[in-house]
Amino acid sequence: MSGARVLVVDDEEAFRESLRQMLTREGFVVDLAADGEAALERFAEAEPDIVLLDVMLPRMSGIDVCRQIRSTHDTPVIMVSARNEEIDAVVALEIGADDYIAKPYRVRELVARMRTVMRRSSKTRRPSGRVEVGTLVLDRERHEVTLEGQQVRLPPKEFELLAVLMERLDTVVSRAELIEQVWGSDYVGDTKTLDVHIKRLRAKVDPDDGRHQHIVTVRGVGYKLLGRG
Repeated sequence: MSGARVLVVDDEEAFRESLRQMLTREGFVVDLAADGEAALERFAEAEPDIVLLDVMLPRMSGIDVCRQIRSTHDTPVIMVSARNEEIDAVVALEIGADDYIAKPYRVRELVARMRTVMRRSSKTRRPSGRVEVGTLVLDRERHEVTLEGQQVRLPPKEFELLAVLMERLDTVVSRAELIEQVWGSDYVGDTKTLDVHIKRLRAKVDPDDGRHQHIVTVRGVGYKLLGRG
């Protein structure tokens, strides 16, 4: 992965510069941003292969930056925090971060995690295609979902979950398989992340306010998408 572009977002100048030097020695091309708004601007300009994103940032928190990135891109994001609080890790993973690491950390550990999430991201990218289930249509090439002709905006992880369920229509897909298909076989986060994403997906593609859900839970096994009439 030599030459991969990384965006480092941190409000401490000394830390940014130190990390730039270390990652450059590891073969990365490094871009820097000092606050949340600058991070989004630099992300759009540089189109990095991975983002190292501090949780605590001026102007916009790292959590909000990650949420905005995830609404349109599946670029790997590793959240970084000096607080080392469990709640940070849970929130970061629930809003779509690929990994979480607490300061202080060893550069070797950081680089190993970066390469792991980048490999995982490349493995979980799926071929293009179009799947239709009743009035629900998923188009991989356009990364677009429509329901009854109306566009449904889905972040990348929800999009991939829906794709797996649509491709396996009326078949129970285990929780383990969904996690492997969408997050990768080496994902080590809390499986509750899957439940959170399914809940959000249901709210968007089941228009009956939960009374007649098409994404059903098979208790103790996983989830299933039912065919639509």
